[in-house]
Amino acid sequence: MENHLKSTPKDVFLHLFNIVTFYLSVIGFITLYVQYINAKFPDALNYYFTSIANGVRWSSSILLVAVPAYLLTTWLLEKDLKITPEKRDLKMRKWLTYFTLFISALTIIIDLMIFVYNFLNGELTMRFFLKVLVVLLVAGAVFAYYLWDLRRSSQKTQLPLILTIFISVVVLASIIIGFFIVGTPSAQRNRRFDEQRVSDLQILQNQIVDYWTKKEKLPIKLVDLNDDISGLIIPIDPNTKIDYEYNITATLSFELCANFATSNETESLGLGKNYYEPFDSYQQNWHHPVGRFCFSRTIDPELYKPATNNVITK
Repeated sequence: MENHLKSTPKDVFLHLFNIVTFYLSVIGFITLYVQYINAKFPDALNYYFTSIANGVRWSSSILLVAVPAYLLTTWLLEKDLKITPEKRDLKMRKWLTYFTLFISALTIIIDLMIFVYNFLNGELTMRFFLKVLVVLLVAGAVFAYYLWDLRRSSQKTQLPLILTIFISVVVLASIIIGFFIVGTPSAQRNRRFDEQRVSDLQILQNQIVDYWTKKEKLPIKLVDLNDDISGLIIPIDPNTKIDYEYNITATLSFELCANFATSNETESLGLGKNYYEPFDSYQQNWHHPVGRFCFSRTIDPELYKPATNNVITK
């Protein structure tokens, strides 16, 4: 007997909300583990810890919001199906189920194609293999679940409850893993403070060099760099609000010091000595340990010629 039961606005809302949060959860989960792989198997030609940390934070945020929303709507839909089993044959529900099966199957095929291509091309690294494996496992699990959901009968089963507990544990464990790879939220905040400190010191360094090229002497104090016309205001520590330390060590040498909460040295990030986190476009060395650290700089007059030398005398 043909089922003529139509979708209600509530059905449309629950099914669409459920499938959208599901897609967000899958994307967030895959992205999270891809970033973990990027962190543990860094590429010497393309490695930015800050970008990885941002990716982990965004993926974790998506999972913390989307997964509970998905599980809640799944529970509401299951509850509704127990009351009205005929809704299992709603056209909208079947369309969304088959569409998800199509997407997951297509993802598996493309993922395998990419794997085979890179294998034949001799570029099958552990980093690439793990990323392919993550996508394959997630897409395969999605396909298997929705295929089972499409074929299952209305008989009572504990599998949805088991899957809910399993997904909750896996998601929570995945987010906790990030604390060991990229650090806790407080550690990330400290790292961003340190990044700002390095950026401030770069500004001070450039202004000191510019001051020397114009006056052929180093500023006695950092306040000497203040310029009401250009609007330059000497930056201070973003957290403690204390002035940065500046010392003249020779006629052409000086040092800039700050107190850092974290270390950005590659060894502290578990990357070895061959990987470099560029903080500026000049690839200057701004690596620092935890605590007070000074960056020593010496002006080369051949590279930074005083402005008076550029004046053409007549």
